[in-house]
Amino acid sequence: MRILVVEDERRLLGIITKQLKKKGYSVDAVDNGLEAEGYLGAADYDCVVLDRMLPGKNGTDILRDIRRSGNTVPVLLLTAMDSINDRVNGLDAGADDYLVKPFSFDELFARVRALTRRNSKQKSTLLQIADLELDTASQKVRRGGQDIHLSTKEYMLLEYMMHNLGIVLSRDQIIEHIWNFDYECGSNVVDVYIRYLRRKIDDGHGQVLIHTLRGRGYVLREES
Repeated sequence: MRILVVEDERRLLGIITKQLKKKGYSVDAVDNGLEAEGYLGAADYDCVVLDRMLPGKNGTDILRDIRRSGNTVPVLLLTAMDSINDRVNGLDAGADDYLVKPFSFDELFARVRALTRRNSKQKSTLLQIADLELDTASQKVRRGGQDIHLSTKEYMLLEYMMHNLGIVLSRDQIIEHIWNFDYECGSNVVDVYIRYLRRKIDDGHGQVLIHTLRGRGYVLREES
């Protein structure tokens, strides 16, 4: 899952970015509203964590522009303003959720997980296909009752595919959701990680779940 974090307090921006990356998210981070608009126009995000008070352009105006453009990306609005009117105005501008500073990171993670589930076929923290299970809360993966240990990128790739069961994902789509702008990856990076994932997910099991569609991409699904 790829997240854009927009926060003008650089220390807090750094901490949020670091903590989200530890949880397996791909993160782009900016500290002003105008730069945030550029990022939003250049990438397809799974969630935006957006501070309300920003230099250049405030978060509420950015949020309104996001919704006017038809972009339905889930947005978690951060703010130090905690009055009822402030919350109502933020939600009316198009925010999906609202978090008041100071906040606990456990609550931030839970809210991000809830928002990313909204655009997924899977609505529980437990994602499942056949005998493969992935718990987004604990980040544990099991197949046939056996624990599977994945690297951060392998986990991110599997979670993205499990949120899109039965949907063919192109290499470009996968790169856009799993890698951020700071990462320079080769043209075959998706194929490499799919191979890694297959060894851990499919090898030794009678039913193959990760399928290649030549010229189109990859899909996670059960086939009879």
